[in-house]
Amino acid sequence: MGAFVRAATLKHYMEVAQTLGLNPDEMLRGVGLTPNMLSDPESLLPLEAALKLLESSADHSSCPTFGLRMAEARRMSDIGVVSLLLSHQRTLRDMLLTSIEYRHLLNRTLAMNLETVGKMVLIREEVMAEAGVPKRQATELAIGILHRTCKSVMGSQWNPQSVHFCHEAPASQHEHTRFFRCRVVFDAEFDGIVCSKEDIDQLNPQADLAMVGYARQFMDSMEGANERSVIFDVRKAIYLLMPVGRATIHQVAYAQAVSVRTLQRELDEVGLTFSALLNAVRRELALRYMENRNYSLQRVGMMLGYTVPTSFTRWFCAEFGCAPREWRNRSKQVDSDSST
Repeated sequence: MGAFVRAATLKHYMEVAQTLGLNPDEMLRGVGLTPNMLSDPESLLPLEAALKLLESSADHSSCPTFGLRMAEARRMSDIGVVSLLLSHQRTLRDMLLTSIEYRHLLNRTLAMNLETVGKMVLIREEVMAEAGVPKRQATELAIGILHRTCKSVMGSQWNPQSVHFCHEAPASQHEHTRFFRCRVVFDAEFDGIVCSKEDIDQLNPQADLAMVGYARQFMDSMEGANERSVIFDVRKAIYLLMPVGRATIHQVAYAQAVSVRTLQRELDEVGLTFSALLNAVRRELALRYMENRNYSLQRVGMMLGYTVPTSFTRWFCAEFGCAPREWRNRSKQVDSDSST
C-alpha cells in the first residue's frame, strides 16, 4: 500500500500554478487528482501523485523553484490548530521537537531530526518517497516551510547558517539565496538547515505556556492523536540516521523514546524485523544516491553505512545483480540513448 499525505501539504498550489500560467485543473488531472480533493485539508492524497504534481508543474511552467514559491505563500495558520501549540513554545528547539511529536497530525511522510554538533544544530528533513520518484520540489517545499515557520516564530532572531539539499544545483541559485538569505549548499549529504545552538535555544518572544497547555490538551483529545505507526516511525528514523552512520536498532529505539526490547516487540507484532526495514531503506537510498553522479561510489557507500568499499560492493551486487560501477555505467548509457 502506498503512502498518503494530507491535502494541506498542497496548500496554495492552485494560486501558484495560475500565477505561473498553468491550468491547475489540468495539471491535477494529469496525476489522477481533482480540485475537490484539495478543498478539504484533512483529506488524504497518494504521496506519489502529490510529488509528481509538483515536479510536472515545475517542468511545464519552466520554474525550477516551484516548491519554494509554494513555501513562500505559506503562513503559520495554514497548519490549523497545531499552529497554536507550536508558535507558543518556550524556544525554537521546543517547537521543532513538538512538531516531531505531533508529526502524525502534520505530515506522516516527512521525517525530521535535530542533531547537535558542537555549537551547531543540524535540522534534517527527509521526504519519505519511494525510490525512483522525483522529490526535488517536495524537498524544497518542505525545507522552505520549515524556514518560514522558524522565521514566523523567532523573527529577526532566526539566522540560519546554511541550507542543504542533496539534489544538484539549478542553473541559477538567485531565488534560493533570496528566499533563505544564507549560504545554500547543493549536492550535500543531507537535506535540512544548519543553525547555531545559541539561536535555536533562544527564548521565543511569543511564548505562552498557558496557551501551550490548552492547545496540547485539545490536540490530544482529537481522534487519532495518539495513533502511531511503528513501520513509518522506524523507516523515518533509519532514513535520517543512515547517512550519518547511526542507523542501528539502539539509535532508532533511542530516537523513538522506547527500549530496544519494546521496539523489537512492536516490529514482531506487525511481522517485520529491524534488519528487513534497514535493508529496504538502504536499497531506496542506494538508488537515489547512485542516480546523483556528483556522488562518488566511495561517498555513496559511506552514506549507506559502509566504511569499507568492498563491503558496499558485495551488498550492492547481492541486491542489484551487478557492481556499483557497472550499474552506473548502464544507467548513463540508458540516459544517453533516451536523449538521442
